[in-house]
Amino acid sequence: MKLNLNPETIQLARKYAKSIAADTQHFIDAHTTVAVERTVCRLLGIDGVNEADIPLPNIVVEHIKEAQYLPLGAAYLIANAVAVLGKAPQAIAEGICAGRVDLTKIPLEEEARIKKEAFALAAPSLEKIRANRQARNALAQKYGDKNEPYLYVIVATGNIHEDVIQATAAVAQGADIVAVIRTTGQSLLDFVPYGATAQGFGGTYATQENFRIMRAALDEAGERAGRYIRLCNYASGLCMPEIAAMGALEGLDMMLNDALYGILFRDINMKRTLIDQFFSRVINGFAGIIINTGEDNYLTTADAVEEAHTVLTSQFLNEQFALLAGLPEAQMGLGHAFEIAPEVKGGFLFELAQAQMAREIFPAAPLKYMPPTKFMTGDIFMGAVQNALFNAVSVITSQKIHLLGMLTEAIHTPFMADRALAIENARYLFTTLHGLGDELHFKEGGIIQSRAKVVLERACALLAQIDENKLFATLERGTFAGVKRSREGGKGLEGVVAKSEKYFNPFVTLMLGGAS
Repeated sequence: MKLNLNPETIQLARKYAKSIAADTQHFIDAHTTVAVERTVCRLLGIDGVNEADIPLPNIVVEHIKEAQYLPLGAAYLIANAVAVLGKAPQAIAEGICAGRVDLTKIPLEEEARIKKEAFALAAPSLEKIRANRQARNALAQKYGDKNEPYLYVIVATGNIHEDVIQATAAVAQGADIVAVIRTTGQSLLDFVPYGATAQGFGGTYATQENFRIMRAALDEAGERAGRYIRLCNYASGLCMPEIAAMGALEGLDMMLNDALYGILFRDINMKRTLIDQFFSRVINGFAGIIINTGEDNYLTTADAVEEAHTVLTSQFLNEQFALLAGLPEAQMGLGHAFEIAPEVKGGFLFELAQAQMAREIFPAAPLKYMPPTKFMTGDIFMGAVQNALFNAVSVITSQKIHLLGMLTEAIHTPFMADRALAIENARYLFTTLHGLGDELHFKEGGIIQSRAKVVLERACALLAQIDENKLFATLERGTFAGVKRSREGGKGLEGVVAKSEKYFNPFVTLMLGGAS
């Protein structure tokens, strides 16, 4: 390995991260949330909204919660109702909405029969998700894959139909991944909007219909371009597992999905977030969806030189939480970013060290590398240089998910021409620097090796500290991104409940462990 990192330090850091995740998982396993139960409803086939545009999964779960039956779980009560009434889950949900059905008043069947019914009801969604995964694999095999980083662009018009126009143009220009940025504030909504939308601000609502529209458009564009085009959206916020389920049902390929992001940057309660991330990752693992974690965001509020070890620390934690959810390393798009201030002498060497370190520590992960944003000023010429240096690091260190930097960052949402210039810049750097990473060897004990060693050692020490203090207390102290959160504060805590002994979620049982 080029950095000559101490394998014992890496192993020790993983040991601490595994212990932290396992300790937190005890809490996760003992609790559920309204979002988890709404996700179960959706995967059992409940869809649609009432006359007030309230999603039926929300209505069903609120009905259960008000009667204080949520600790039993939605699957248990719905499967029991199906067994007794002989109606499908959708009809039962509509009956609840109309006031004709009360799940808590239906006599309970034997537990074995309820579970058998629940497994049978789960089968159609599992088959659809499995078929989507097989279709993706078939198309990737048909068109072949690339060794260079995937060129990742965003669209964010607020109107899904305008997004389609911009996305298909980006595919024609050479993009490999299209991410539909979610409208401002959707992560704080405790419901998922329904249908196609055209009114987003700073992005487009994440809805199942919008997923379907964009998936179909990218499939057509990919066929014309002779490439498989990957679609990305956000499985985060108060509806994290619901959106993961909708993405799995509609054939998405990537989802932004971080264990800590919602806590730190959206002030969503830490208990709620950590429970929700587990089920969302179980779904993503089964669906073959690559998660993109959000460590790059730490560097928007903290210094990239001084706090680089917190990025690596979070990568270790995200890895272990993902493994507990059955998500293999090949589906872990662990995040980091090119965010050192331009005036830092030798900053490029530090950036190279950080990227190479991530590649060596997580060799099978399709790392997600984010472009410079914090120090982009609106000077498009300087911006083009910053992005070129970012592109150089990416190809030298074999990053995989390469979010293209826009020379108009800090000015406006990218125009189609901005994306074309970004793709042109990246393609040139990837072509002209092809093979350079294999040729390079870093000076023994030099700046790059020394920098990586310091960051790894500081990350290992921080993980040891977190292991001692536990994760909840660490988040309360403001260790990550300089942001302090209370375990009893934030949004969504009222949606967390302890499970009863009879609690049952058939999808965790059936999905855990990936496609197998």
